[in-house]
Amino acid sequence: MSKVPTILQIVPDLQTGGAERTTVDVAEAIVNEGWNSLVISQGGRMVPELEATGAVHFELPVKSKNPWTMWRNSYLIERICQQNRVDLVHARSRAPAWSALWAAHRLNIPYVTTYHGIYKETNKFKAFYNSSMTRADKVIANSRFTADLVEKRDPRTKGKTSVIYRGPDVESFNPDNISDERITDLRARWGVSDNRRVVINLARLTEWKGQRVLIEATRQLIERGGYDDVLVVLAGDDQGRESYRQSLELQIAESDLTERVRIVGHCSDVPAALAIADVSVVASIEAEAFGRAAVEAQAAGVPIIVSNIGAVPETVLVPPVVKAEERTGWHFENGDAEELCELMAQALDMSAGDRAKLTKRAHDHVERSFTKQAMCDATLNVYRELLPTGS
Repeated sequence: MSKVPTILQIVPDLQTGGAERTTVDVAEAIVNEGWNSLVISQGGRMVPELEATGAVHFELPVKSKNPWTMWRNSYLIERICQQNRVDLVHARSRAPAWSALWAAHRLNIPYVTTYHGIYKETNKFKAFYNSSMTRADKVIANSRFTADLVEKRDPRTKGKTSVIYRGPDVESFNPDNISDERITDLRARWGVSDNRRVVINLARLTEWKGQRVLIEATRQLIERGGYDDVLVVLAGDDQGRESYRQSLELQIAESDLTERVRIVGHCSDVPAALAIADVSVVASIEAEAFGRAAVEAQAAGVPIIVSNIGAVPETVLVPPVVKAEERTGWHFENGDAEELCELMAQALDMSAGDRAKLTKRAHDHVERSFTKQAMCDATLNVYRELLPTGS
């Protein structure tokens, strides 16, 4: 009788974010395949959700970048692998990837990595540190943009890199599947009345996510007149970046936007958040390796505006890549608050008919290219290529 494969994923923590969500989704797919699913992380608010899938969680300090801790973690990971007869290790970030790499090599078992972000390489030390992600048997990139960058930096990855787009559970974003109770609860917690038009930014509070640009665009929008009912919601955890959050609060106050822009913290119900949104904005000032928020907005039928860097051309379609009638959202020049303001006004002023056509195209685009099922199927196929015969 063949051994049931056991897959171990390693991610820094399970608080919030695209890498964390993908870890949970793939863990569930592994269980549904009838395999054994293990995850190592430093813990976080998503652990109960992970364990509810049937996956087993081990808590280790794998978020640490301390070389001694990383080396010690490798032996703890090796022990977990031996005790649970792990067949393949999949790492999703650089620090835990070093520990996973060392453990997998000592055990002579397949090692996979996923690039969820664009890591800076400003010097040889950074390049070496990043190489924990390219020393794998298979490298998964979450967009073509990411794959091209990885292969350019490390030509050894050519031929062993697979592009697997992240994918949401599209049905969970269907407004028909979101109860009035969830929407009412979220409106109450955020203090959003029914008569406000909502522009939402779903991103952790960090400088490169571009919240400052969105706040300035909002100031310009209100100055135009006719948008007094608009409320901009910044939904994301500051993850300890208190000084940045405070700087945003100061910018909001100095721009006289206290009643127009609201910082609400972590959002645990993204489908409900998008259900109350009229427009979604991704204002990142550095390249998005994928841009899950843009895909989720399109899945939810919410007009999306994104800055034009990174993997955006793959996730949100605009001319000249497609015909005008095939547009699924808008791009604006990275950091250009004036252009963002103009597009926000355009999106908010759309007729019901034009909005319906746009969001239908966007939803169909997601259904074709970015689904949870497709992502999980492709990931399990990478595992199958590497699993030993008989697993």
